[in-house]
Amino acid sequence: MYTIPQQAIDAYIERNNTSACAYFYDLAGLRRHVRSLKSLLPQQCELFYAIKANSEREILETLAPLVDGFDTASLGEVKKIRKLGGDHKIALGGPAKTPDELQRAVAEGAELFHIESALQLNYLNRVACDADRQLKVLLRINPAIEMPHATLQMAGKPTQFGIEQQHADEVIELCSTLPGIKLVGFHFHAVSNQLDANAHISLIEQYLNIVASWQERYGIDVEFINVGGGIGVNYQQQDKQFDWPAFCTRLSQLLDSRNSLLTDKVKIIFECGRFLSAFCGFYLTEVVDIKHNHGTDYALLRGGSHHFRLPVSWQHNHPFVVVKGKPWQQSFSRPSLQQGKVTLCGELCTPKDVLASDVNVDTLAVGDYVLFVLAGAYGWGISHHDFLSHAYPDFIYLDSDTSGE
Repeated sequence: MYTIPQQAIDAYIERNNTSACAYFYDLAGLRRHVRSLKSLLPQQCELFYAIKANSEREILETLAPLVDGFDTASLGEVKKIRKLGGDHKIALGGPAKTPDELQRAVAEGAELFHIESALQLNYLNRVACDADRQLKVLLRINPAIEMPHATLQMAGKPTQFGIEQQHADEVIELCSTLPGIKLVGFHFHAVSNQLDANAHISLIEQYLNIVASWQERYGIDVEFINVGGGIGVNYQQQDKQFDWPAFCTRLSQLLDSRNSLLTDKVKIIFECGRFLSAFCGFYLTEVVDIKHNHGTDYALLRGGSHHFRLPVSWQHNHPFVVVKGKPWQQSFSRPSLQQGKVTLCGELCTPKDVLASDVNVDTLAVGDYVLFVLAGAYGWGISHHDFLSHAYPDFIYLDSDTSGE
């Protein structure tokens, strides 16, 4: 899962004479994790990294030799991949692509386009014709699928994402009339933070059934079926993570049973973000005050949701460990807690700046540190960094593995 980089954390604390706050990224651990995931995937599958989860350059450089491509959701993300050099495969998605964005993405060498409406399709066709190109398109579908246990659902119900399944025939037929468009497959991304491997296999099976029906009806030359990301991280029960080995075994069995649809040239794309990068990240922040207010104990932290917004966004208590700080040097008493509950708050002027509420601690004192684990995805990248203009955290990239790749 992950190993806390204790030596690096201790060294960082020792050399800081003022309130300290930092992200630590274990690049060697990230590399090992992704290699392990890929080794279990059936040969017919490709693993893309959804860079929305964490688009720091060092993360992207680590992943570039390991993944089969990158899933992007904006022109800015496309440019981040191109700045790495090389010819990495890029898929561009997103529900609100503009003509200018599409044109620039084509110029930047985006290879696959996840199209979410007839309007987007017409825009892209015009771009393609102007460039005397034919561009590869996957239609993103909002399928008619029930998912009663989904944590966060993007399809199977009214959302702004994708083409409603019952209207997809119209857009499929439109593809055949547009000279700049080559329909090569379909894209599905229905859930986020899926923790049940069996439920996820069932979902993919339903995707395959939908594609098979359209392939039979229209004779589509399918090259790709993008089954999205959505594989989750269990923040509350860390020992009960998504069972990737069992999932890959069942996936292999499912694909073997679909030979009529899944010829050798059809690739199944996974566009995982959180499931790749979450385990490699750690957010360390110092306790700067402890106070009791209306029956509740609060620990005030040097950082907060302007650095690490995930706990507020998901409204959960993010997992953490306490790291002891330096010996107390002040002449006055050191505020502390013993064997009690505490709410961990950031430094912002809003009561919503809470990273964990009423959580148990054995001991906690001003000058100690809170280390939030599983912080490598949807942390810094989704946070409102400049609210109140507080200082940014430090960023420390650890890579003890110099074996290459």
